[in-house]
Amino acid sequence: MEIKIESPHFTVTSQLNDYLIEKVGKLERLNERLIRSEVCLKLDKSATDDNKICEIRLVGPQKNLFASTRCMTFEDAIIETIHALEKQLRKQKTKKEKGREKIQVTDSTTEESE
Repeated sequence: MEIKIESPHFTVTSQLNDYLIEKVGKLERLNERLIRSEVCLKLDKSATDDNKICEIRLVGPQKNLFASTRCMTFEDAIIETIHALEKQLRKQKTKKEKGREKIQVTDSTTEESE
């Protein structure tokens, strides 16, 4: 999976970059067919402390998934965004498995009737 990192108006430290690559790379074990992940780290101009935003878009062969989180630190924002994407990937995987079970059940009943 290819990982693209964007950070408008500031530069990402190598430590944060390595952390991000490690965490996003773990998403590939939930879906091996992922093509690319696009990460955007932003600083929001707000009066509150939670001005760090992490947006991640996962590009796959059939569906694109997106999650965005605002936190006090980029590390927390990355973790929460990854968690949201893991939840979406698991939900997508269970839907596919349920669809396969229905197909297998209908196939076995047609064979028995003949």
